[in-house]
Amino acid sequence: MDLVLNVADYHLLTPYVYPASWAEEGALRQILSLLVLTNLGAMVLYLGLGAISYYFVFDHMLMKHPHFLENQVRREIKYALTSLPWISIPTVALFFAEVRGYSKLYDNVSDYSMGWPMVFLSMVSFLLFTDGSIYWIHRFLHHKLIYKLFHKPHHVWKVASPFASHAFHPVDGFLQGLPYHIYPFLFPLHKVLYLALYVFVNIWTISIHDGDYRVPGPLVEVINGAAHHTDHHLFFDYNYGQYFTLWDRLGGSYRHPSALTGNGPLDLIRRLIAEGKLRPDKAAVRGPLNGRTVAACKEE
Repeated sequence: MDLVLNVADYHLLTPYVYPASWAEEGALRQILSLLVLTNLGAMVLYLGLGAISYYFVFDHMLMKHPHFLENQVRREIKYALTSLPWISIPTVALFFAEVRGYSKLYDNVSDYSMGWPMVFLSMVSFLLFTDGSIYWIHRFLHHKLIYKLFHKPHHVWKVASPFASHAFHPVDGFLQGLPYHIYPFLFPLHKVLYLALYVFVNIWTISIHDGDYRVPGPLVEVINGAAHHTDHHLFFDYNYGQYFTLWDRLGGSYRHPSALTGNGPLDLIRRLIAEGKLRPDKAAVRGPLNGRTVAACKEE
């Protein structure tokens, strides 16, 4: 995170925001700067990537599903934007420790004798470490004594849109993001790769909520995609994993995606339309912010 902070200091904060008496290395200044940068970055990634996914990837037919709530997209966005500032507070504490040099982040590939192979290995180990950690954190959040306190709000969205990706209770959101921030305190990681992985994590989190259930054939049993995660929202006790199905298989919680067997949300919508229980011209097709039906729009 110090790379981002240094760029912000050089181009904006030092010449235009902070008085000259505030040294760039000052703890208070760094904490304030990290709070602003973390919140702005999280909101830009969430709203920007979420909008791209919503308009170009998400199958809007899903908005006709009986479990898709009235004004759901607006509610997802509101909940996420309310939670992100609270999630940022403990996250900034970890970023501050990184900036202060307590992590194993490094600047140059040449800092380690393995060079580029080390960069590649750290990328793989980051994915494996965070995937396993999130599996057990996620499963812990489903414990009957914990679920109603923190994780239940995320399961309000049984059929999710991309904007449900960050719509967590603040404690839930921080705990599930914790492995990403803990990793560089335990293992060496290049600073640029860390930032790239941070962006990738946000993309992936949106992608498993985007309603695009297609998975390349050979990867269906390996990759935890949107089809797998949709069944987690629908059936609760399955597919806790983040990237891979490994830990679900080891933990006995793997479920083959219903969307890939003709029993998914889109299949239900098609059956309801075919049976005359859902009329395409009257079905509730809600826009991203207004929640109006097609029929209501025609009447206007």
